[in-house]
Amino acid sequence: MPSPATPAPATPASAVTPAAAPAADPPLTARQAERRRRILRSATALAARGGYDAVQMREVAEGAEVALGTLYRYFPSKVHLLVAVMLEQLQGLQEHVRRHPPAEPEPAPRVAETLTRAFHALQREPLLAEAMVRALSFADRSVSAEVDQVSTATGQLILDAIGQSGPPTESQRAAVRVIEHTWHSALVSWLSGRASIAEVRADLHTAARLLTLP
Repeated sequence: MPSPATPAPATPASAVTPAAAPAADPPLTARQAERRRRILRSATALAARGGYDAVQMREVAEGAEVALGTLYRYFPSKVHLLVAVMLEQLQGLQEHVRRHPPAEPEPAPRVAETLTRAFHALQREPLLAEAMVRALSFADRSVSAEVDQVSTATGQLILDAIGQSGPPTESQRAAVRVIEHTWHSALVSWLSGRASIAEVRADLHTAARLLTLP
């Protein structure tokens, strides 16, 4: 699927007619959305069984029962595809947190519990986690829109865990960014064997305490 169009350069003041804004991609039809779900399910299954290297585009297409050319129209590369898989996983975690919010009364422990839950969900499928994280590390500018969506979803997961009704303060937004970076770094460290689960949990709790700072 093509990435969102790049905004047109600003029109000079001397121009008579301003440049038209680029058109957004049309929404998917029900049939296209179902095809996309099948592709993501196929990629997720392959990654869960064999990690990043097991996700071959031809096998993804076969598992999703779509033509290889169709797959490439939805996802131009394996990196695009696996970043989309990570976004889907995060969105699933968001839904779970909204249905089962953390019980702690203060924001910092709620965030720490939520991210620990998310980590344990990824821990159950370590090869899938490895594939998604490798895709993020390989992503270049052509995948920037999709990577931004992953970052937004991670930040929203944290904001949902805070549980306040109003918009976040500037200090909370800054804390969320640091917590998000800590979460991704801790995940990479665990996958590479450089951090234990206990160390990951401690780092998440330490970063979440930034929410208590003025």
